[in-house]
Amino acid sequence: MKLQLDIIENPSRESWKDLLKRPSMNSEYLDQAIHDIFFSVKRNGDQALLDFTKSFDGTEISSLRVDKETINNSENYISQHLQDAIRIAAYNIRKFHASQANPIIKQETSPGVICWQKAVPIQRVGLYIPGGSAPLFSTVLMLAIPAQIAGCKEIIICTPPGKDGEVNPAILFAAKTAGVNEVYTIGGGQAIAAMAFGTETIKPVNKIFGPGNQFVTAAKQAVQKIGIAIDMPAGPSELMVMADETANAEFIASDMLSQAEHGPDSQVILLSKDKALAKEVIKAIKKQIQGLPRENIIMQSLESCKVIIMNSDEQLLQLANEYAPEHLIIAMENKDEIAESITNAGSVFLGNYTPESAGDYATGTNHTLPTNGAAKAYSGVNLDSFMKKITFQEASNEGIRKIGHAIELMAEAEQLEAHKKAVSLRLKNSQNV
Repeated sequence: MKLQLDIIENPSRESWKDLLKRPSMNSEYLDQAIHDIFFSVKRNGDQALLDFTKSFDGTEISSLRVDKETINNSENYISQHLQDAIRIAAYNIRKFHASQANPIIKQETSPGVICWQKAVPIQRVGLYIPGGSAPLFSTVLMLAIPAQIAGCKEIIICTPPGKDGEVNPAILFAAKTAGVNEVYTIGGGQAIAAMAFGTETIKPVNKIFGPGNQFVTAAKQAVQKIGIAIDMPAGPSELMVMADETANAEFIASDMLSQAEHGPDSQVILLSKDKALAKEVIKAIKKQIQGLPRENIIMQSLESCKVIIMNSDEQLLQLANEYAPEHLIIAMENKDEIAESITNAGSVFLGNYTPESAGDYATGTNHTLPTNGAAKAYSGVNLDSFMKKITFQEASNEGIRKIGHAIELMAEAEQLEAHKKAVSLRLKNSQNV
């Protein structure tokens, strides 16, 4: 397959929608497939999960749950160097997410009226960890560590098996490092169904987290429609790079290839004012792709790659904010100024020495991020993702007298007489106290 990357110069605003379109599967096919999976899991429980593992993952498993001994012994199957790397990443992730905790602040909104908000951990959460073509053990750290910091009492992991029917030992070691011992060998839409509806072996969860392919994303969106909470739409990965003449073409090419290797439905886009740089990046991509283990996947992904030249920083910003990338690298001399004007992005990487893969693994920020334009409305996973906020208020005798008449007037205007009376009775009683 010959790699063809064309440079698109100054596309009109009217063309942006089509130009920035993400790769996608037929939605009707996806919806029907997910419907069939859900029906089978609801009806047949564990047996459906075993059958889907055989048909989708090409392997037979005898047990859905990974036993604790296998998790505890996982370190025997990965190198000491990888163990140390996982521990370094875990430390940074823990440090960054722990800093997001907010103290309870009580606010007196009127004399005698006190309000406050308390963060309460979600009791049982389910974490989906991609593990088929690429075992993303780093996602275990990204999800399980903030869940643990938040105080979630029950944390479970679902991840597909390898061809040998086993969960990758690095995933199990990451789970052990993060303090999770409830791990199930299930992948795809059937894993989402199991966490949502439960089976004989798996208790349903209160909220589902984790990235995945289009089947996993479609399954998460389907359960959200019936009232089961999810973190966000987090589907195929994507990267946008904004670069100028001060950027390093070799670096940019490596970043684009690193995202393209996630899967054939991943997307990478380069934005620049410098056509000479764009040509150098394309040249570097063609050179670096040779011999990469996932070259075939990368080639498929690069079919949706875009290299776009614009005339001004303002146009670059407008296009970037319109696309709302999951990952955004800003390799520009005025990177800080540009970053201040970014309003839609999952995570931003500044300068020539901050590759996207640094955030994927070890800077400490979370790599579970909104994709497919969802960054216009969603945040990436953070400590608050694993909590719910409960508000409290208390009004004293003085407090209800201060705000009571305003409440009466508003309730009367909305024609809710019982609301008004609930206050009027208290106001009358307060005068006798």
